[in-house]
Parts: sequence; C-alpha cells; structure tokens
Amino acid sequence: MPYYRRIGEIPRKRHTQFRQPDGSLYAEELMGVEGFSSDSSLLYHRHLPTAITASDVFTPPQPLTREANLPLKPRHLSTHKLDVSGADPILGRQHLLANEDCRISYAVADTPSPLYRNAIGDECVYVESGSARVETSFGALDIGQGDYLIIPTSTIHRIVPTGDGPLRTLVIEATGHITPPKRYLSVRGQLLEHAPYCERDIRGPEEPLLVDGEEAEVLVQHRIRGGIGWTKFTYANHPFDVVGWDGHLYPWVFNIADFEPITGRVHQPPPVHQTFEGPNFVICSFVPRKVDYHELAIPVPYNHHNVDSDEVLFYTGGNYEARKGSGIGQGSISLHPSGFTHGPQPGAAERAIGVDYFDELAVMVDTFRPLDLCDAGLRCEDPGYAWTWARRTG
Repeated sequence: MPYYRRIGEIPRKRHTQFRQPDGSLYAEELMGVEGFSSDSSLLYHRHLPTAITASDVFTPPQPLTREANLPLKPRHLSTHKLDVSGADPILGRQHLLANEDCRISYAVADTPSPLYRNAIGDECVYVESGSARVETSFGALDIGQGDYLIIPTSTIHRIVPTGDGPLRTLVIEATGHITPPKRYLSVRGQLLEHAPYCERDIRGPEEPLLVDGEEAEVLVQHRIRGGIGWTKFTYANHPFDVVGWDGHLYPWVFNIADFEPITGRVHQPPPVHQTFEGPNFVICSFVPRKVDYHELAIPVPYNHHNVDSDEVLFYTGGNYEARKGSGIGQGSISLHPSGFTHGPQPGAAERAIGVDYFDELAVMVDTFRPLDLCDAGLRCEDPGYAWTWARRTG
C-alpha cells in the first residue's frame, strides 16, 4: 500500500521482546511480498501462527474449467442469469473468464464464507450491490455498493453478507499483486497530484479483531505443479488473535464514486480510467462524468483494435451510450478479444454528438494474454451479441 498504518498494540522497536499480560511473548509474524524486498507488515499474535493440527485435501464446489474462445468472437455474458441462493461469497464464486494471470468470477451470496486464504495472488472484489463485513487478521472492514476491496496474498479472511439483499460481487483473482498504477506513485509510494484518487479516499482496518477459539478451519487456495490446489488447514487457535500490527501491507477499500475522472476536449482513451494494475492486466473505472467539449467532438469511443489485449467490461450502473441496442444491461459483461475490432453500436456516434455528460458506471479489465471461457461464462452467454454490429439498432 502507498502509506504506513499502525493498529492496536505494538512494541516501540520491531523484533524485540513484546510480552503478554501473563509474561509470555507475543508471536511476531512478518507478512511481506517479494521476499524481504518490498512492502510488508509486522503482526503480533497471542498464539503461534504456525500451529496447525491437521492438513487435508479440499475439493471446491466450483472447480475451474476453461476452454478457448474458439471460434474467435466477442461475447456478452449476462451475470444476473447466475442468481442462486444459499451461496457464500468465496466458495459460491462462479468462474466466467480466466488465463494464466487472472481469473474473473461472479458471486451472488447470502451466507457467510468460511475462513479463507488465497496463497496464489491478490484479490480485487468489486461490490455491484449489497453489503458485507470482511473479517481479517488485520481487523474488520465494512464494504458496500461500489467498493473495491483489495485483499493481499495469503491474508486469512472471511466475508459475511449483511443487510436485506444478497451480496453481488465481481472478483478478479490475480497470480501476483494488485496495486495502484506506478505512474500515480512517487518513488516513495505516495499517490501523486495527477492521480485520480489519493490516500484520503482509501479505507483500512481501524482496530484489531480478536476472536477466541480452538481448532479453526481455514481453506487455502495454493499453487501446485501444473495448476491450483486446495487444502484445509486446522489451526490450533483461531487466526484472528492479532493484538496489533504496523506496516504497508493490509486489506483496503476504495469506492468507485471517489475516482476523479480525467476528461478532455476530444475522446480520451481507456488508460485515463485506470485504477489498478496487476500482473499482465489492468483494472479501470468508467464513472459518471462530463465528456468531450470540442465543438466537433464525438463523445463515444472510436472503433479500436487493441492488438495486444482482451477487453472485459462489467456494466454496473447508469446508461452506457456506446452499447445501446446491443442487449447490454445491468450486470452484463462484454468480452472483446484481441483479433477483433470493436467499437460503439451502429448509430451511437451520431446520437452522442452534442451530449455533454455520460451517466455510466462500469469496471474494465484489460488482459495482455487471451482469456478462456469458463463453465459459468458459457452458461450465461447471449449467443446473438457478436452479430449486433451488422444491423442498425436504436
């Protein structure tokens, strides 16, 4: 994370004696990325974080299956066709798209998740609707509509839906780390003046979350030779026993409504909307904004062919002018793969002339390796989408 945070009780000097009321030592845990060469946090546990009493193979209810986008064509996935009941926000994730760098899934959840640790990479959870309390070893966070939740690799956590309706989330699971774009950061990690958000917009844990208990089960997703494995650890003591921590690595939340859009006289390309970067992919936010003000401007996107990337757009609010007439609606996901030139629907460019404001909300994921289609993605596909540019609509 770009800035230092300190929560709960910690000693004045790191790696020194820090004793509990009974005189025993608190157990230090250094959680860091890139070995000892990058961001880290130092946590102080009541019990040993290494004490496990069992380790068992676990079979997830939604195994990851993939098939190539063949024949190559643009796709439209209607995620609201995947509504279910009795699912939790982690094991209930339904995989839509995946490649070697990330997996994109959708979840509709109304029950608490188990304790979970993703030991493969960071996760970005975007809340389409609903609310939840995210319990972690760093403390708790409340999330709601429009929130991006960034969970660092190997953070033990669980997600508990709150409120009356289900929790709907789009989830991007990385094989590395998800951070603000480097161009937004100073060499020392401060968000710069030209960045579309700043540290004031970021929420982190504010106090320790202490849970007593023994024999706590934690599901771990981890790397194995040739793919992904799942293991169920049983810990001797509940992992939420951290009395304090400090550092730059922790789960955090940023709401899409706090993204300050960058606009211009003529249409601006997607990099101005970039919010995060991951290994071989970027995440962008398209928010309500004033649009192009040149007297001859055409506010909708021009036809474009991103020869190095697949473009995924999750439509999560407002009216998306460029897609009018294509069948795209709330909860839709479009996949425009490299090898295909895409752009606004027929008639959209003419309709947009003179428009000065777009009321649209969408999350974009651009990947630099091709995305495969997963089982849930195929089940909710609109088979007619690829041909919508060949007929005039609207």
